[in-house]
Amino acid sequence: MHEDRGKVNSLADRDANPHVAAVIAHPGKVIAVMVFIALGLVYITERARAQQRAGMTQQTNGSDRRINSDAQRMLDEGRQIFRFDTFGDEAFWGDTLKLHRAIMGTKFGGVGAGVSPKTALAVGLKVDMDALPADLVDKIKRSRVNLDDPATTLALIKLNSVLGVQGQFNQDGSLKSMGITCALCHSTVDNAFAPGIGHRLDGWANRDLNVGAIISLAPDLSAVTSLLRVDETTVKKVLAAWGPGKFDAQLFLDGKGFRPDGKSAATLIPPAFGLAGVNLHTWTGWGGISHWNAFVANLEMHGKGNFYDPRLNDAVKFPVAARAGFANVRNKPDLITSKLPALQLYQLSISAPAPPSGSFNRESAARGEDLFSAKAKCSVCHVPPIFTEPGWNMHTPAEIGIDDFQAKRSPDERYRTAPLRGLWTHQTGGFYHDGRFETLLDVVNHYNNHGRLNLTEREKRDLVEFLKSL
Repeated sequence: MHEDRGKVNSLADRDANPHVAAVIAHPGKVIAVMVFIALGLVYITERARAQQRAGMTQQTNGSDRRINSDAQRMLDEGRQIFRFDTFGDEAFWGDTLKLHRAIMGTKFGGVGAGVSPKTALAVGLKVDMDALPADLVDKIKRSRVNLDDPATTLALIKLNSVLGVQGQFNQDGSLKSMGITCALCHSTVDNAFAPGIGHRLDGWANRDLNVGAIISLAPDLSAVTSLLRVDETTVKKVLAAWGPGKFDAQLFLDGKGFRPDGKSAATLIPPAFGLAGVNLHTWTGWGGISHWNAFVANLEMHGKGNFYDPRLNDAVKFPVAARAGFANVRNKPDLITSKLPALQLYQLSISAPAPPSGSFNRESAARGEDLFSAKAKCSVCHVPPIFTEPGWNMHTPAEIGIDDFQAKRSPDERYRTAPLRGLWTHQTGGFYHDGRFETLLDVVNHYNNHGRLNLTEREKRDLVEFLKSL
């Protein structure tokens, strides 16, 4: 009876509610509708999310585009500054030292015999072949250009083809004045056309450049003798001792032309590549790229800008700088400061070049890499992949087993752990800040003795091959 009553009630309820009856009669349609609704909700939700993501992506891409555009603009500006900007230093090299008159020679209203292309190349100046017109290249190939004539040098300077040298010309073609740029010391060429003539290699140290010999040509060195409070003979003796690939940035700070052992106080011109991630950028850690660019542009190139470093007020350590007021330099207009950001970005973008194929033994280098990080302990300081310490990359002279002369000429009296990539590009002139080690093997021998590493002769050779591979 109860079962029959339930069946009767169920039928009664179905008959009483036609919508329920329809649902029971057509369950497939109901499922289809529910699936349609669910898919619709998913679509609407995902579309809303996609629109939100699209808006965010568009905003991010717009920001990225601005960053990329700014970076490219600054990179291009930095390249131009590095290669061609004198920062107004014509006032020193031309107007004061009158170096342009020595370059012209008496034939063009200057003094002396003038500087021919052969002489210019002999003292390490480099020529950018890409700046030369095709007809001039053809004439040089056919030996129809007089490379013994200073007039040819003037023509090359006017073409902006002499790396690091900028000229201001009179209407008759003679030099009115001249200045120098970063590229003078920190660029060279690949010798693709001839020795000293080729494609630019920015950031490479010009280890052929005889800065001292070039400065000695200046007809008027009175500004230098006055600053250092010595006679011209002494100045020229100091300059002659530098030799190719060296320069003494501290001479105008402490007046020390020679070491206690009688050797020149000058240091090797360092490369300006591979500096990304490297904390300090000088042999003795004066500061980062921007600091050193401002230092050199104002105090060494003698451009017109502003510079501040109160450490130079130390009259005991830096008597020349303190006396000359180099700790706080002010010029109007300032032709340097606004260019430091772009110049820094460009220099940071110059990576160390890879070694040429066949320039080292790969199997030996592979063994040397293992030694570098293990038995030889090189990687303790030269941390891969930047090959200097990530942080305060400075060491006392005792830690690296050498004298303290050059370190004492700096504020912190330490030596920087030099980054090692691209070592193969600047083997001319030796290694360490002053070139005291003639070869990489000499460097390895020094550390083997100083650190009591007990390296075998084969292990030493393997380390050298690894260093050549960086």
